[in-house]
Amino acid sequence: MNIAKPTDSELEILHILWEQGPSNVRTVNDLLNERRRSGHASSRLSAKPKESAGYTTTLKLMQIMFEKGLVTRVEEGRTHAYTAFIRESDTQDLLLQQFVDNAFRGSTARLVMQALGNHEASTEELDEIKALIAKIEQGK
Repeated sequence: MNIAKPTDSELEILHILWEQGPSNVRTVNDLLNERRRSGHASSRLSAKPKESAGYTTTLKLMQIMFEKGLVTRVEEGRTHAYTAFIRESDTQDLLLQQFVDNAFRGSTARLVMQALGNHEASTEELDEIKALIAKIEQGK
């Protein structure tokens, strides 16, 4: 399946739809603004907090997402219920692969070495990593 890469703003909306399930634009807009006020989600990535999202901006974004095939929608009276069409795991796989390709020239090993070199992993995290490596080695 060829998945369209979501923008940062679209990804914020997808996070809400993955967590909440089918939602109308008003619900998504309210949750977006709540998260932005609290500094939650992708707004943590930038130094300055994101501005609140206007209803019409959220509506337009969700319409574009529908056209791109990122969400589906069902008419419910005068509103539409939007649902994420792509799974969270598929989106994570796509974004991670693009990140590895672009930032680490396709080398997963470079990514892991960089992450472990710049982050002090806990004993539990290291145990999980070792278990994953063992599982991968057994499968080969």
